Amino acid sequence: MKTLRRLLPQPVMSLLIFGLWLILAEAPGRGQVLIALALAIGLPPATRAFWPDPPRLRAPGAGLRLLAVVLADIVVANIEVARRVAGPVARLRPAFLEVPLAIADPFVATILGSIVSLTPGTVSVEIDRGRGVLLVHALHVEDPAAAVARIKARYEAPLKEVFGC
Repeated sequence: MKTLRRLLPQPVMSLLIFGLWLILAEAPGRGQVLIALALAIGLPPATRAFWPDPPRLRAPGAGLRLLAVVLADIVVANIEVARRVAGPVARLRPAFLEVPLAIADPFVATILGSIVSLTPGTVSVEIDRGRGVLLVHALHVEDPAAAVARIKARYEAPLKEVFGC
């Protein structure tokens, strides 16, 4: 088991690299499978120095619920953004939001920023660890306080539960 762990220190990352390479390959043949395997085995150890130590997963069930919420929000946000962009541009109310972070772990804060950026119509601009704030640009905001509360309730609170921080 230790040999397998040394060969694949990040098995999920290796699986993702392997799968993505084959998906992106024009014609996944034997050669592409070998390249995907070499990358899947070689890249995680080669990039280990650049990865922070992730916090331990404390509540996998909460993680699955969060994933479902994020995926649903992505679908709904795509429809909403398409509707807003197709309408009169003058009706858009773009805004920068400062989301106060209750998460001290930089890895988990980065996950939060990534989730916000994945949702169409919003993008994380900066994580200010000194002030403990996530700066978000939103395409359309009618109530900034409600938008901040939504990010905290839908994404930050579940992340705190998932990682126990």
